[in-house]
Amino acid sequence: MPKANKTHSTVDGNRLKRKGAGAGSKRSRKPAKDPNKPKRPPSAFFVFMSEFREQYKKEHPENKSVTAVGKAGGNEWKAMSDADKAPYIAKAEKKKAEYEKTIKAYNMRLAEGKNPSEQTESDKSNSEVNDDDKDDEEEEEADE
Repeated sequence: MPKANKTHSTVDGNRLKRKGAGAGSKRSRKPAKDPNKPKRPPSAFFVFMSEFREQYKKEHPENKSVTAVGKAGGNEWKAMSDADKAPYIAKAEKKKAEYEKTIKAYNMRLAEGKNPSEQTESDKSNSEVNDDDKDDEEEEEADE
């Protein structure tokens, strides 16, 4: 008796067809993520962990294990009182407020129909860029 194939494949002539494969699949694909979309802000725990990692690495330079640092940070966070956590919560709230402003601006740009990925690399206006070019040319002429 042959073994059951876990991929649910069937043989049709010489071609092997897999269930769910091919262009005619009924699965809907997720739209591609926009690389210019602002990243979500870290939670209070992750703000704490960023500082804790640096401290832990100084105290334990021989320990390179990510899991050891994570477990030690988690245990430290659980042992902290609410008063000890307050500065990290405040930093997280501040980062969340900044994120909300940037995501609001990002969504406004999308609503206006502007693609954020098509923006220039810097925030300088064209006149400022041209001014910089003129300054460069003047410096080159002065050197000659």
